[in-house]
Amino acid sequence: MLSDAFPGGDGGVFVDEGLLSPVTVGFDADVSDTAVVAALVSAETALVRAWGAVGVAPESAVGAVSEALGWAGQGQPSEAGWLAPRRLAAAAVAGGNPVIPLVGILRDRVPVDARIWVHRGATSQDILDSALMLVARRAGRQVLTTLRQAESVLAGFAVVHRDDVAAARTLTQHAVPTTIGLRAAGWLRGVTRARVRLADAVGALPAQLAGAGGTLASFVEIAGAPAAAALPAAYAAELGLSTPAAPWHVTRWPVTELGDALTQAVDAVGKIAADVATASRTEIGELAEGTGGGSSAMPQKRNPAASVLVRSAALRAPQLAATLHLAAAFAVDERPDGSWHAEWPTLRELLRLALGATGTTARLVEGLRVDEEAVACTLALTDGLLLAERLSLVLTPVLGKDEVARVVAAASSGGDLHALLRNALEAAIDRAPGAAHPADDVEALLDPASYLGLAGLLVDRAVADAPSDAGGDPFTIQAEPGAERVEPAASPESAGVVRSPTDPPADPSDTEERA
Repeated sequence: MLSDAFPGGDGGVFVDEGLLSPVTVGFDADVSDTAVVAALVSAETALVRAWGAVGVAPESAVGAVSEALGWAGQGQPSEAGWLAPRRLAAAAVAGGNPVIPLVGILRDRVPVDARIWVHRGATSQDILDSALMLVARRAGRQVLTTLRQAESVLAGFAVVHRDDVAAARTLTQHAVPTTIGLRAAGWLRGVTRARVRLADAVGALPAQLAGAGGTLASFVEIAGAPAAAALPAAYAAELGLSTPAAPWHVTRWPVTELGDALTQAVDAVGKIAADVATASRTEIGELAEGTGGGSSAMPQKRNPAASVLVRSAALRAPQLAATLHLAAAFAVDERPDGSWHAEWPTLRELLRLALGATGTTARLVEGLRVDEEAVACTLALTDGLLLAERLSLVLTPVLGKDEVARVVAAASSGGDLHALLRNALEAAIDRAPGAAHPADDVEALLDPASYLGLAGLLVDRAVADAPSDAGGDPFTIQAEPGAERVEPAASPESAGVVRSPTDPPADPSDTEERA
């Protein structure tokens, strides 16, 4: 480790502050080790509270555990500053996951008579999956917020530049006229689509509660089938997650669908960054970030630093999503041997990149500027050849395909397109005294602003479909299609649950497997 070799090290403990991932700096607190520990504690506390909600755990035990473990409310991370991530990480190595040592730490922290309810009936995967969904929900909501902010700014930008004519490029070359507004409308559409899909994925994130083999047998053994059947919904409600339709220990759609939606969001902002970086090249100069980055060796440079950072995230995200799919495909048996473990850092890093990329993009578009003089200069660069498609459509019936091709080729070789067109039209059509002649309309024919198709309408539609502002609730979280949230019963009797005796039976989870 570097810290072993250089003065000022921290004893060899690895801490990622973002030194080599500047796009995430300042955006990743919600997915830090500290945040994961808080979510793990919440997941364990929520289980105790769920046992109380279905009328099995005594209220005194629920209250004691909630207070001792820093319960902060439904769907909120616990106040777990007393538990250092470093301590838990070191203890997790022997068993292969952090839940195994966590259970002992938490039981030592709560009153003796309430300890039996900590981790009662659960398996490590129940807690870790639920904790990661809690982390993902919190981080996902923040990504949605920044996407909404970017949408609002992009909509305004598209309106302002709705009719600013520019050169469209295909395969890097000038193609036909477009507008700056339509380009921004394309960015806006991509961000809007990504936000809607991510909102659906985040809203569908389920809790996990299935016991060691996915049968809920431990919960049935502890409190009977009615209470066991009601427990997952009660647990999900405490965590602010969706009620699982069934155990998903080895059916990993919540992870892969979230990963795909996060990647789509990073794709959407990566497209913006790529366009801004390209258009801000010295020889183009059509766009500029509000605050450019400098150079250690070349003081004249004004680098599109934000675009560069967003692009770095866009290059990394798809491979992380691919790893999640690979892990899902190899989720064997009833507990995967390694593929489950591979998900944890992968999903966390993908969330981290999405937070950083979307947050950086929101700042980028806020300060984005258009150099109208540079846009006009680029537009005039080919002296009308940008209208070659139009010339072919309009003049082929008049001049013939071969003659139009000859004129365009001559102009491409340095000829004056305007003069070439006039001469060709004069030669093809005789002038009648006092009558208009097609050669007189060459300037209008070569006006880029008159060959924009439905660009303005497309901008208007994109803006109309986008949020009108960045205030209020920044997104709509949808419930999982076809699934209804099941709230815990109002009383044990109404759920057909019999309260357990004061001295509860032995907890099957006390023999937690080390896997």
